[in-house]
Amino acid sequence: MTIDIISVVPDLLSGPFSHSILKRAQEKNLLNINVINLREYTTYARAQVDDYPFGGGAGMVMMMEPLVNALESLQKVRQYDEVIFLTPDGETFHQQMANSLSLKNNLLFICGHYKGIDQRFRDHFITKEISIGDYVLSGGELAAAVLTDAIGRLIPGVLNDETSALTDSFQDNLLAPPVYTRPESFRGWNVPPVLMSGNHKLIEEWRSEQAINRTKERRPDLLD
Repeated sequence: MTIDIISVVPDLLSGPFSHSILKRAQEKNLLNINVINLREYTTYARAQVDDYPFGGGAGMVMMMEPLVNALESLQKVRQYDEVIFLTPDGETFHQQMANSLSLKNNLLFICGHYKGIDQRFRDHFITKEISIGDYVLSGGELAAAVLTDAIGRLIPGVLNDETSALTDSFQDNLLAPPVYTRPESFRGWNVPPVLMSGNHKLIEEWRSEQAINRTKERRPDLLD
C-alpha cells in the first residue's frame, strides 16, 4: 500500500512514521508513506499557498492552484482509490472505516490548514472527508498520522501476530477485555484464576463476557 500525504508543514510528520510499527512496515516494503510539501507546487511568490477568504472574515484559505498542481502531478505516477480530506466536518473515523481503507492500494491524504481549503477543491477532487473527533487541530497532519497508523497496522504482515488486530477494541463493536501478564500476584493483587487454568474454552468465554460488560459500562452506544 502507498499513502501519500500533502501538507503545508511536512516536518510535523517526520516523527510518527520513523519509529515502531510503521517504521517496520516501511522497512518490509509493506507500506510506502510519502509526505509531499504543498509549497513545492505553487507558482506564487514566497511559496504562498493561502489567501484571504472572499467575503471577508478571519483567517486564511488554502488556494486551489497549488492543491490541483500537486494532485495532478501525483496522479501521473499512480491512481488513488481515495483522495481524503482531513477536516472537522468530515465523517467520524472508526475501526470499520480503517478496515475498509486497509484493503486499498493507494490513498492520498490532504491536510487542511488555516481556515481550510477552497470549497471548489472539495467539490471536484475529494472523494472522502474524515474527522478524527469533535475538536479542532491546527492542521490535518496529526489526523493524517492517526489514520496512517490505524490503517497501516491492519496490512497483513505488519504486526508480528496477524491475529492481534482482530481482537482490538471496536472490531466487533466491543471494547477489548482486560489483559494481564507476569507476575501472577503483585502486592496481593492476583490475576483472575480462569486465565491460569489452561482451559482455552473457559478463557475465551471469560474474555467475551468481560468485553461485553466493559462495553456496557463504558460505551453502551456501541451495543445499540
